[in-house]
Amino acid sequence: MRVLYFGTYERDYPRNAQVISCLREAGVEVIERHAPVWKRSRNNWAARSGAAVRLLAAEARLWWPPRDAFDAVVVGYPGHFDVPLARRAAGKRPLVFNPLVALHDTFVADRGRFRRGSFAARILAAVDRRALRLPDLVVADTEANADFLAELGGIPRSKLDVCFVGAEDRLFHPGWRPDEPFRFLFVGKMIPLHGVDTILEAARLAPELDLRVVGSGQLDALMERRPPNVEWIDWVEYEQLPLEYWGAGCALGVFGTSDKALRVIPNKAYQALACGTPLLTGDTRGARELLVDGESALLVPPGDPAALAAAMRRVAGDPELTRRLSIGGRAVYEERASEEALGPRWRSLIEGLL
Repeated sequence: MRVLYFGTYERDYPRNAQVISCLREAGVEVIERHAPVWKRSRNNWAARSGAAVRLLAAEARLWWPPRDAFDAVVVGYPGHFDVPLARRAAGKRPLVFNPLVALHDTFVADRGRFRRGSFAARILAAVDRRALRLPDLVVADTEANADFLAELGGIPRSKLDVCFVGAEDRLFHPGWRPDEPFRFLFVGKMIPLHGVDTILEAARLAPELDLRVVGSGQLDALMERRPPNVEWIDWVEYEQLPLEYWGAGCALGVFGTSDKALRVIPNKAYQALACGTPLLTGDTRGARELLVDGESALLVPPGDPAALAAAMRRVAGDPELTRRLSIGGRAVYEERASEEALGPRWRSLIEGLL
């Protein structure tokens, strides 16, 4: 089977890199038709005119039909604007969309970049609907997100399936050897989804615990007012992130309370599980699709700094608990979210359309 991975997708983003790697490991030949717009940077999803110009130029390059032979087309993330051209390129062959997020949900509901009901918000909603309706199959990252996308696009739930995000096994693999003194680690963009305010307030409530935060973004002002037990590193090269996980006593996931935060399992959670690093994250519908409280992760109510602080103290003071979470987290990752598990899953989803 030969698959054309198509669009302006961010090539280095974990979801794209991992899907391509999974397919290849599963014996699928993947060829790429890529017009780059989104490059790995500290804030490459900022809504700026420069990005819009690059997107228009990239879409013009994608207009010409591909010359290579292929059996199916997969549109990578973020590819919402690419789907109409991908439908044209695919012709009668199957088209699969790997959206990960909805544009309106991200820029309006989650990050507040545009006001609800504004012209920009209506355009984003229209782009979402069209991108979800044109493919033969939309692959979401959780069942909760699949339900949301089906409702958003006004499409039958049967047109969606689910494949966990996972992590890049070439980088994120067992190696957990926590440094002394014990420290917590949060890796991610400073955006509302992650519940950064909850994490910082929990750190204030537990001043004896050390926390390292890696990342920057929309909520950097919160980090400027961080408590003294929080170390802030605004950027670490992606290839160096495993070192951060291996040295941390425990990794923090997401604690936001938005609808989106309750539906998703973030990259950071999969990366921690892959590294064997104990994971502490919000107790959400999305998380429960993969994780079991006290076995593969420690789950706490999202948006509750006191509960998070109490859980952090529990983890830091219980070596047997961290050992159990490390083993259990890595085990569930290997079984359900590793490339070895996800490769056949992706292949079967595409083969089912042929």
